[in-house]
Amino acid sequence: MSRISSLPSESLDFRSRARALLGSEEAAAIRLGTDRFAALRRQAEGEYPPMEKMRARAGDIRRHTVAHLGHYVSRFVENLEAVGGVAHIASGAEEACAIIGGLVGARGSVVVKSKSMLTEEIDLNQRLEASGHRVVETDLGEFIVQLAGGSPSHLIAPAIHMNRAQIGRLFADRLQAPYTDDPIVLNEIARAYLREIFLAADVGISGANFGVAATGSIVTVTNEGNGRFITTAPRVHIAVLGIERLVPSFSEMAVLLEVLARSATGQRLSVYTNIVTGPRLPGEPDGPEELHVVLVDNGRSNLLGGVFEEALSCIRCGACLNVCPVYREVGGHGYGSVYSGPIGAVISPLLFGEDAFGELAYASTLCGACLEACPVGIDLPRMLIAQRRREALAGKIPGPAASLARRYSSLATRPSRFERLWRLARLATWPLARGGFISWLPGPGRAWTDHHVLRRPARRSFRRTQGDRQ
Repeated sequence: MSRISSLPSESLDFRSRARALLGSEEAAAIRLGTDRFAALRRQAEGEYPPMEKMRARAGDIRRHTVAHLGHYVSRFVENLEAVGGVAHIASGAEEACAIIGGLVGARGSVVVKSKSMLTEEIDLNQRLEASGHRVVETDLGEFIVQLAGGSPSHLIAPAIHMNRAQIGRLFADRLQAPYTDDPIVLNEIARAYLREIFLAADVGISGANFGVAATGSIVTVTNEGNGRFITTAPRVHIAVLGIERLVPSFSEMAVLLEVLARSATGQRLSVYTNIVTGPRLPGEPDGPEELHVVLVDNGRSNLLGGVFEEALSCIRCGACLNVCPVYREVGGHGYGSVYSGPIGAVISPLLFGEDAFGELAYASTLCGACLEACPVGIDLPRMLIAQRRREALAGKIPGPAASLARRYSSLATRPSRFERLWRLARLATWPLARGGFISWLPGPGRAWTDHHVLRRPARRSFRRTQGDRQ
């Protein structure tokens, strides 16, 4: 079942993709979903007084691990192999897919997968299918997206861009099920379809939220039982994780689990926290006969020691997406990358190339909501500004932004001219303002007010107010 992008067009730039998605049914579904996630996160954090302390501790753990990544990779590999697992280290996407393809090719043709953004990143499904394997996503959101022939639009909720009526029509068309938009019945339809595939599968492929260096264990955190099926039913289990997704020991992992679910879905703890340490031992009733862990670099080591190293601390909770005003308006497909939202705007150019994704640095209002929501305190606004600096030095400032910056510079360095324009703007917007805010502007201004409100210029400028105080 081949995956194709559900973007308006892969050849379009961010502004064109965003324009096509604004006001769409997809965008409406995304706003509804992110509103819910953000509200649940705030509630969960409010009910957990140690949250700020745990966020600081989680951030320290992630930064420490990334700063000593070589040590923890070596330790993880050593301990994984000590418990009977097999470690594979892949420098890039091609090597990772070749390793996994070799493992699958020698062991069977039916592959079941649980949710993994890294396998999306390396285009694993397409490569396995091209070799004649049947690959079935079993996470409900991923399963829906795969049936639709599309791509995920959120780090933790792949089908957040679809409403239940659309999913009901999809199941009726692709699974020949009676149409329903009842979520419980839709879940039952998917469960019945997938159960037979689980039993027939030769190989299970999963991602991993964390790898525990002290024991060689892999940890998956899900709200569905499919992740547990993946790691127990098939004869061979292949786990795929980025080299940065390690923790020193279970003690540090416990801290990260405290902030992960609360930040992602507003839960105290996800329904399933699966810990796998090695393959099945003699006499054990379940578990795979073989456990392979593929650690993927794919550009991550290039960030070590630089201004973007902090991005490797991300635990993929999706909290920054849920509060980002840009993501909430256009959704993940507008970014053109497997990673969207503020974290995607930072890492996509770094991992996949500035030419293709450098423009995403401007897909942000720099409001700081992502920093406030991040459970490990990643300073995404700082890195977005650093990305913009790189774009500017390369002469790649978007035309409208470059023109606006030149005009603002001319005004800001001439106080008297700036003051006159300020007064004129306040006078001109008087007929449009209601309660100090402007919800409609004519001409080009509609590009903003169609989706946001604008505060009317203050009676006195900041410069004049400060001058009066002095």
